[in-house]
Amino acid sequence: MATPLLSIKNLSVYKSKNDPIFSDISFEVNEGDVLVLQGRSGGGKTTLMKALAHMNVYQGEVLLRGQPPSKYGIPTYRTRVLYVPQRPSLLPANPRHFLHTINDFASRKQHKDTAKTTTEYGAVSPQHFVDESGVQLGTDPHDPFALAKQWGLEEAVWDRDWSNLSGGEAQRVLLAIAAGLKGTEVLLLDEPTSALDSETSNEVEKTLTNLPKSGSTIKAIVWITHSHEQGERVGTRWLNLNPGHGLEESDSSAYHTQNGSAV
Repeated sequence: MATPLLSIKNLSVYKSKNDPIFSDISFEVNEGDVLVLQGRSGGGKTTLMKALAHMNVYQGEVLLRGQPPSKYGIPTYRTRVLYVPQRPSLLPANPRHFLHTINDFASRKQHKDTAKTTTEYGAVSPQHFVDESGVQLGTDPHDPFALAKQWGLEEAVWDRDWSNLSGGEAQRVLLAIAAGLKGTEVLLLDEPTSALDSETSNEVEKTLTNLPKSGSTIKAIVWITHSHEQGERVGTRWLNLNPGHGLEESDSSAYHTQNGSAV
């Protein structure tokens, strides 16, 4: 039996002693998954995502390919299990500077692990960045500039401070950077299209959901959304975080029925 890409075992996060945000959550993320995470506002979805990225204190286990974050080193783990926030306005400088900073770290790490990267992730081939029907979606799944342009962003966006970008511009350029980072295996997306119009959102959805099937190193996505329609479009699996009842998984038909989509 193949080792899950990400294993979560008996995960708990507490506001204070004896006051859990959630407790004893267990699930797995496998290669090819687009796992939709839903639940009421304030129910702990973002907290759960940050725990998966080892960005807050938790009890239990989070394992990447069977190994804890400490095995990789925390900075490296956080690039391999990459959390993308809903609002990136607090990032320093501008998108181009941020891209150079994270690429410098990634390239140093990959230089050390070139052989491992090639065998573990597989070669990244632009000609494989296609959808299931064989239609080419882009020139390179790891070219953030091409992705940003595909999503309607002008080159000048890269040199403007994050605080001077609109919500939609900031979301798209941060997603392009995240999708373009070689070595990332799991993308953790927190309401990634909340500031986008429906047409742009659909374009971004199409690109992101095809990443695990393309030549990208990204093999799975965990996606928070409050839109049941979006969850239906993008998901291959569906989880509902319900404080007091833990985490409940639905298959496709049950998800549609629970969210009023059944006819």
